[in-house]
Amino acid sequence: MRVLVTGGAGFIGTNLVRRLLSEGHYVICVDNLITGKKENIEDLLDKENFVFFEQDINEPTDYGDVDWIFHLASIGSVYHYLNHPVETLKTGGIGTINMLEYAKEKNARILFSSTSEVYGDPEVHPQNEDYRGNVSSIGPRSCYDESKRYAEALMMAYHRKYNVDTRIARIFNTYGPYMDPDDRRVLPNFISQGLKGEPMTIYGDGSQTRSYCYVDDTVEGLMRLMETDYHLPVNIGNPEEYTILETAEIVCEVMGIEKNFVFMPLPEDDPMRRRPDITRAKEILGWEPGVKFRDGLKETIKWFQKRLQ
Repeated sequence: MRVLVTGGAGFIGTNLVRRLLSEGHYVICVDNLITGKKENIEDLLDKENFVFFEQDINEPTDYGDVDWIFHLASIGSVYHYLNHPVETLKTGGIGTINMLEYAKEKNARILFSSTSEVYGDPEVHPQNEDYRGNVSSIGPRSCYDESKRYAEALMMAYHRKYNVDTRIARIFNTYGPYMDPDDRRVLPNFISQGLKGEPMTIYGDGSQTRSYCYVDDTVEGLMRLMETDYHLPVNIGNPEEYTILETAEIVCEVMGIEKNFVFMPLPEDDPMRRRPDITRAKEILGWEPGVKFRDGLKETIKWFQKRLQ
């Protein structure tokens, strides 16, 4: 098939592109490289079944006929989207409309990569897809959270009004190779700081929780969702829950380094608990994560060592 991947030079996008190529698909990769890295796909540029466009999806372009669209373009790191709030909102709105119009024109199936951030700082735990969230529409993180919520609404509107063949994946914390060491999220922070011999920065007292899904499992979930005929949101994440402090301790253990932490004030609107209910993914996709946290960490650390060198 001909598959369009927006945000294809980003972290999850790069892993998805490689999976699609390994299965023999023709991949059209689009990325404006605000946070994506061309070096992630450098070795793919001479492949016959791969083409790369350095472009902003807010500018409509004809990429030819496509069968599938994986719409992953977004600025996912808190550090980066706080520096690019307008671009983040435009991508979720204008960019998503452009991709939905393209899917409508080409009669293509489209999957949107939403996020666990649509649940905000949740008052329901764990979070299932029926929970409507606790999100501030005016807080500093709202540019990302609301861009994803609006994009979900666009997906459903185009499905209902124009019968566009849509999918919505709510992705929880994902980690693995091709992450940006300067991403500033929890695991990139801890691993980069550990490799540099710096103390690991913990915000708040470290009691807030996260769950971490290895990128191969996330990509498998996206592929399975794309192959179903299910149009409502599906959580893609790992239900194993760790506090931030536990996470830092495990990273130190896997890296074989002494624990050395520095505590900083908790950022505004930082979610206190985050864990997916993946009942729907199990029932509809036959999917659940298979990579153990420590095993995935070992592979991620190897990648960071190579990238930081």
